[in-house]
Formats: sequence, structure tokens, C-alpha cells
Amino acid sequence: MPGDLSVALEKHFDGDSAFRLAVEFQAGAGFTILFGASGSGKTTILDCIAGLTRPERGRVVVGGRSLDDTAAGVSLAVPQRRVGYVFQRLALFPHLSVEENVGYGLRDLARAERAGRVSAVLESFRIAALRARRPGEISGGEQQRVALARALVTDPCVLLLDEPLSGLDVPTRGRIVDDLRAWNQAHAVPILYVTHSRDEVFALGERVLVLERGKLIADGTPHAVLTAPRLETVAQLVGFENVFSAQVESLHEDRGTMTCRLAASDVVLETPLVRAEVGEALRIGIRAGDILLATEVPRGLSARNVIAGRMLTLERRDAIMVARVGCGVEMEAHLTLAARDALQLQPGREVWLVLKTHSCHLLAG
Repeated sequence: MPGDLSVALEKHFDGDSAFRLAVEFQAGAGFTILFGASGSGKTTILDCIAGLTRPERGRVVVGGRSLDDTAAGVSLAVPQRRVGYVFQRLALFPHLSVEENVGYGLRDLARAERAGRVSAVLESFRIAALRARRPGEISGGEQQRVALARALVTDPCVLLLDEPLSGLDVPTRGRIVDDLRAWNQAHAVPILYVTHSRDEVFALGERVLVLERGKLIADGTPHAVLTAPRLETVAQLVGFENVFSAQVESLHEDRGTMTCRLAASDVVLETPLVRAEVGEALRIGIRAGDILLATEVPRGLSARNVIAGRMLTLERRDAIMVARVGCGVEMEAHLTLAARDALQLQPGREVWLVLKTHSCHLLAG
């Protein structure tokens, strides 16, 4: 059975966005998500593991077998690594059939063994009926399945996936993910999965590593890292639309809360209690989707924060409405089209923002 993946890499990048990649982590069997903005180093990590890029210093070890070790002078050639890699651009051979694409990496095997392994993986990914077709004759989701099958038929010890499902609709992504999970239950290899999608992180990941400019800045479960981020940079990555400077006004240790005044305003919020002193400056992040809107003064609520304001703008963005409300600061709130119609919302209307205490996340810089 394949073993854990251990990575410690250093590499410098020059140019307009010069930075130094310096990461160290271990990954066991199952999905580990690499999450971060473009240019944070995610794909470079995959390329180093695959042998497409050489680190300046570091090591890559799988199950005790060194793929790279700069101190020992070890750097295995790409074919010797047994690493499966699916790129965002699938790079299928357009002139070959599905069966020929999938079996391309098995050309050194005997014909019977090659045919058996290809048939098995085609069945696993439900594309056996497509074996005679060429990539241009099948759908995008089917092409993704072919690319995965081609990577997995070689029985890799590590699987690298660089945004492999981008551009696919949600149901198609879900079905492919289910098949990939089923495959990995039988093979139990480390899978590194690069994505920009918060939804994919929650759907796939048992663990998420967040990168910023070549450094790991957060490591944990998707819920711990993305739902309640401790760092402002992570909050911005995962879509906390409202981030404010604030100052602690009072502590309420008996009920586990404190009150904070948003900078340059009269807005006071009750937030969860953290280790802080009265007068201390901090940052507060609030998701737009966690803010409720009312057109009358709310009464009898468990939510502790009710703020009067006035609608500044109201714009449609796909299936949601984006409301900007002035209340001493400007806050963004998201609501459904039905809610907009039911409340008869429009710019200039007086509204009240309703926030739960635990919707106010205290952030470190």
C-alpha cells in the first residue's frame, strides 16, 4: 500500500511578483486541498512533486522512497516517480481514441496486461462505452474522466490534480468526485488537489492548506480554516466581503462576548470573546450571506446586533442580490430575488441589518 507524502521545498521566483516558495508538509491517503490566490505557489508545488520543476533545496518522499533530495543529490526522472498528474488543460491526444489515450502510459506492458488495466479503469470511471471515440467526439465531463483514467491506470503512488474540474457544471463535478472517491477507497494514495473554489474545498477536502506568496498560512479542516478563519488574508480569499477595523470597548466574560466599535463610526458590535484588552485594535470579518435585512425594527430576536441603515445600491449578481447599506460604515449583504421582492427593497429605503454574534469573526493580520 502506498505511504504518506512528505514535502519540503524551497525555490525563488524573480520578476514583477518575485517571491520565495518555502513550504513543508505531510499528506496521508485521501484529499489534501491546496487553496490560494493565483501565483501563490500551488501549481509549482505539484510540478516539483511530479519532477517537472527542480527545487533549489528540499525533498519529496513518498512511503520512504525519495523522489527528490537535493542534499543527497537524488532527483528521479519523471517516468520513475509513479506520480499521476491531471492538468487544468487536459492535454489529451486528439488523434488517439479514448482507449489509446488511457493506455498511453502503459506501452511497456504486455498487450494482455495493458488491455486488462485499461478496461478496468474505463469501467471505474464509467467511460467504457466511449473507448473507440476521440476526445473531440465526447463532452467536457467525459474528457475529464478520460484524463483521470489516464493518470490512474499507471497505479500512481501520488495523484496531483490542478483544477481538473473547472468549467464543469455542479452535477457533473459531483459525479466525477464520487467516482474518484470510490477509486481512492481501494487504492488509498495521497491526492493533492488545487482549486480556487470554496465549494470544492468543502465537497472534497478532509484537509486544506492555504498558501500566500509561497508560504503556508493555514492548515486544518475546511470548516476550521474557511468557515471561521483567523487570518484576514484567508478571510479575503474565501469571500468575507466585509472586513473592518475596530476597537474593543468592553469585555463580557460571564457571557463569552465583547463589544467592539467599528473605526470612524458609531457602529458597535457584540462579537465572540477573544484574548484582548479594552482599547485594543483588531479586525472584524463578516460574510455578506450572514447578514439579514429587515424593513421594520426587528423585535424578539436571539441575534445581538441590530443596526439601522439605508440602502445605497442593489444589484443582481447571478441568482443573488447584492445590497450595499450605509450605516455609519458601508456593509454588503446578500439576499435572494424573492427576498428583494417580498421586502420591496430599493436604493434609499431604510433598513435594519441583523447579525449574530458568531457571524462576527475576529481576524489577525
